[in-house]
Amino acid sequence: MKKILMMAVMAAAATTAFAQTAAEQAAEWNAKSAAQYKIYMDGQQTVVENQLKKVDTPADVQESMYTALVEAFKAAYKCNEFDIQPNDKGKVKPKFQKKNSANYKAARNGLINAGLFFYNDKKDQGKALEAWGLYVDSPSAPLFANEKWEEDKSMSEIAYFASLAAYNQKDYEKAVRYANVAMKDPAKAADAQEILIFSQKDNCKTQADSVAYLNTLKDLHAKDPKNERYFGLLIDYYSKPWLTAEKKTWLEDELAKDPQNKMAWALKGETLMNEEKWDDAVAAYKKAIEIDPSFVQVIFNIGITLNSKAISLKDQLANKSTGRLSAADNQKVVDVLNESKGYLEKLKEMDPNQEKTNWAYPLYQIYYALGDEAKANEMQQLLNK
Repeated sequence: MKKILMMAVMAAAATTAFAQTAAEQAAEWNAKSAAQYKIYMDGQQTVVENQLKKVDTPADVQESMYTALVEAFKAAYKCNEFDIQPNDKGKVKPKFQKKNSANYKAARNGLINAGLFFYNDKKDQGKALEAWGLYVDSPSAPLFANEKWEEDKSMSEIAYFASLAAYNQKDYEKAVRYANVAMKDPAKAADAQEILIFSQKDNCKTQADSVAYLNTLKDLHAKDPKNERYFGLLIDYYSKPWLTAEKKTWLEDELAKDPQNKMAWALKGETLMNEEKWDDAVAAYKKAIEIDPSFVQVIFNIGITLNSKAISLKDQLANKSTGRLSAADNQKVVDVLNESKGYLEKLKEMDPNQEKTNWAYPLYQIYYALGDEAKANEMQQLLNK
């Protein structure tokens, strides 16, 4: 037991003996930073000399140079972390901050080229993200706390590239962060917004994530209601079966804001059709084609809905014992079938090659139900091609 205790005491003493002070760690990290910075500066000199000679700088030299720049920044940040800690008298007297701050502020633009090299030449989006991220984050880094920054006209562009690289790397936290920076520039807002919403969409892991994504979509849609991408993503979000009630409320809100929104009417019709509310569905669909008479998908859906209504009506009106319809009830079914036929025949004229809708089979069903053998055979031949 005494031996074990003695070993524990010796281990504790060794730990104390080899523990570095903040000043020593700052000096060690500064040396690492300086070494990497020298590699970068030597590489820069080589690039300049090659430009004068009008020759290309080898890729391995560029890779070494840009890797060194990234590592130099990271080491300088680590150095500063220890450099600004209070000394044993409680005073903060950084030894390396002023020089490193000046050097790396001057070298900061090199991070743009580093990112481009890694992204384009090496196809390494991880390293490109690291370089561009350092560029975007540097004005708020503690190392540069005493620096004054002028307007940075490259910031939004580099922030966008950083967000794109982050999204491709599935680093959604950084993708959102850098997209928000890029969005401050109206010229980059649209592109950055796409990265923002798809990052949130792909990273929905909790209910809170889904709510945040939905709120972002709603906000973007409110700012740009004519943007079909945002509306389409909202449709996609509300397409989940368990969100039917929320979807209906949302659609009513959309139609209250814009009664001329043909897509909202079409979606309302689809929702009502799925609920087998045939007449209400047809009424909503008709609103859509009043706005856009060439909306062939909706014309198709009207035909299908009326056909479904006819089948439902036949089952409803049939005699429970014989399964037959009275002449009056049969006429009611025929009237609905004829109405369906009218829409599908119109669609046949508008979309003769069935490029947008497959109208041939439902039209065959209607001709068959109506007893029009000639036209039913015509549709059958078309279906057999």
